Amino acid sequence: MFEFVGTIFNIFLYQPIFNFLIWLYIILGSFGLAVLILTVIIRLILCPLNNKSLKSQKEIQEIQPLVKEIQTKYKTDTQKQAEELLRLYREKGFNPFAGFWYILLQIPIVIAIYQVIKNIASGIDIAKNLYPFINFSGSIEPMFLGMNLSEPHIVFAMIVALSQFLQIRTMQPKEKKEINNMDQTERLQSMMQKQMMIIFPILTFFVLTQLPSALGLYWLVITIFTIIQQKIILKN
Repeated sequence: MFEFVGTIFNIFLYQPIFNFLIWLYIILGSFGLAVLILTVIIRLILCPLNNKSLKSQKEIQEIQPLVKEIQTKYKTDTQKQAEELLRLYREKGFNPFAGFWYILLQIPIVIAIYQVIKNIASGIDIAKNLYPFINFSGSIEPMFLGMNLSEPHIVFAMIVALSQFLQIRTMQPKEKKEINNMDQTERLQSMMQKQMMIIFPILTFFVLTQLPSALGLYWLVITIFTIIQQKIILKN
């Protein structure tokens, strides 16, 4: 079963992305530019799913006061609480699991891109995964803007981590209440949001200090795209 899934993953995701990146490198003569173009194209293809995911997150924020009102009103009657929440979701046309499914659909693609960039940057199995019509027998030149994309780069990892901090901060709703006027649940949510805004970028930094900078470049472009999408959706 797992072997079959692995074969499907390799045929329909890994190898096409792998060969497309090598083809871009042959055309552009720059591994960094090839990664940039690949990332932009993949992100544009996934744009509809990302838009729906971000809109779902926005909808959650918008109906949160109504959800809290129902939870407070039917605190002791969980069955009635569930019924009222379902009624609210139907009235608003909101699917609480939509954002999860949009993200889940993208996971195999993200894994494939991660493996492709990592393996090509490290020079692993390039000839083995090439299609017969892709004429490439040399090696990848990893230098881009004075940086070796096949090796970790601490400063670049810091830049990517900072961009993720900005992305998380952009998506978080502005607090309209003072902390003293919040109930226990709201205080906990506010605290978790602030911790996430710090923990995720720090985790990103340490992960990228162990991976080729080509993956950091991919991560940076994805983050910038997400910030732009969030700005547009929140504005609308």
